[in-house]
Amino acid sequence: MREAIRLSLEKMRSEGSGPFGAVVVRQGEIIARGWNQVTRTLDPTAHAEVVAIREACRSLKSFRLSGCEIYASCEPCPMCLAAIHWARLDKLYFAGTRLDAAEAGFDDSLLYEELARPAPERRIVTEQILRGEAMGALKEWCINPEKAPY
Repeated sequence: MREAIRLSLEKMRSEGSGPFGAVVVRQGEIIARGWNQVTRTLDPTAHAEVVAIREACRSLKSFRLSGCEIYASCEPCPMCLAAIHWARLDKLYFAGTRLDAAEAGFDDSLLYEELARPAPERRIVTEQILRGEAMGALKEWCINPEKAPY
């Protein structure tokens, strides 16, 4: 955890990044580090946890991080929490809370509220179209003997 916190401070000071850091650990060894790179890379998905997960996956040559843990300097936002689940990390440790982040100007409450609403009631206009055409890919996936199960 101290390394995640150290990264959050170092990169905020040296790169002007958001004050967030994360590390992925396997068997007590850090295998990947990440810090907020949203403004530097102009990528709104470049949160510390996502950056660390991407690096860990490249390092291990796998999209699954079973057997690994992630340490984040702050409670992950909904996007990062979803990425942690998709990566199949075994455990999440965090230091600051989402309320601490909100007080510093990183308020995710809108995202939590939006996720709880039915799609037609969300702020971003959401409309389902061409479902039948899209189902072709899903059906083909289901019968593909070469697929890599998620």
